[in-house]
Amino acid sequence: MHTFPSRFFRPLATALAVLAATAMPALAQPSASTTKPIRVVVPFGPGGVADLTVRTVAQKMSQSMGQSIIVDNKPGAGGVVAADTVAKSPPDGLTVFLMSNGTAVTAGLFERLPFDTVKDLAPVSTLGYFDMAIVTAADSRFKTMKEFLDYARANPGKVNIGSINVGSTQHLAAELFKRSVGIDAQVVPFNGSPAMITALRGGQVDAGVEILAPILGQISGKAIRPIATMGAKRSFALPDTPTVAESGTPGFNVASWNAFAVPARTPQAIVERLTRETNAALASPEVKEQLHKLGVEAQGSTPQQQAALLKSEIQRWSEVIRQAGIPRQ
Repeated sequence: MHTFPSRFFRPLATALAVLAATAMPALAQPSASTTKPIRVVVPFGPGGVADLTVRTVAQKMSQSMGQSIIVDNKPGAGGVVAADTVAKSPPDGLTVFLMSNGTAVTAGLFERLPFDTVKDLAPVSTLGYFDMAIVTAADSRFKTMKEFLDYARANPGKVNIGSINVGSTQHLAAELFKRSVGIDAQVVPFNGSPAMITALRGGQVDAGVEILAPILGQISGKAIRPIATMGAKRSFALPDTPTVAESGTPGFNVASWNAFAVPARTPQAIVERLTRETNAALASPEVKEQLHKLGVEAQGSTPQQQAALLKSEIQRWSEVIRQAGIPRQ
């Protein structure tokens, strides 16, 4: 067997050490820190509060990360198509899902989904919360929540509450509200907010439940009147309007929320980086101000906090769906 002097191996060992030193950082670096663009799949159309929230946060994150972020709107089917797209994407941090309370609703509303909401999507961070409100027409007899509840309790079955589509967050919030305050009322779904507001102003329904941000203009224009907001605390947009909890139903708390998630099996280092960058963007004064104008309270979280929120919301809305007798799709 032929042997080589040790001097033959020294240059080779040195070359291998140099190669290893230069290769290791690249191997250790998460994919999400490459120059490839990140795609955020949004289950809503462009121009809405959720879409504008994402674009505001994404712009700030893009500046910090030195990486372009593209918003891909995939509305429809209760967000199933958008969520499924992300769940089946490579777990490299380059495809992100805009999760919302609608994601939790869908988990309870559909008999079968092409993905597992909890197991196939990995939480990153919440983005923010936006209030919902109970409103009446400007010329309605109900100027306060007390007046509305007193009449509803004295006249069982005679009060109608408008919302948008069956199974929407607004519709289920209205169902939860009537059960929580103990009134016999009919929840009437409409095909979109404009139709519901038209019916409200025309007297076809006595009150309406809607996300606050899209109707702030009509509230400030005195076309409709808020009689309560549905969150745990008063809305910063309507500081003089009491909450449902303040109006005699302690503990009532319903708010809409948005969050980022990625495919399951995404490496922990990538999730942590996205969480860090998301929270940093949400902490910036300019992002907070822009979201404030949209009626959104910027609020980040850890992945664990978001996971707990999602599970609790799935449980809550599944129970509301069951109690309301809404057939699973």
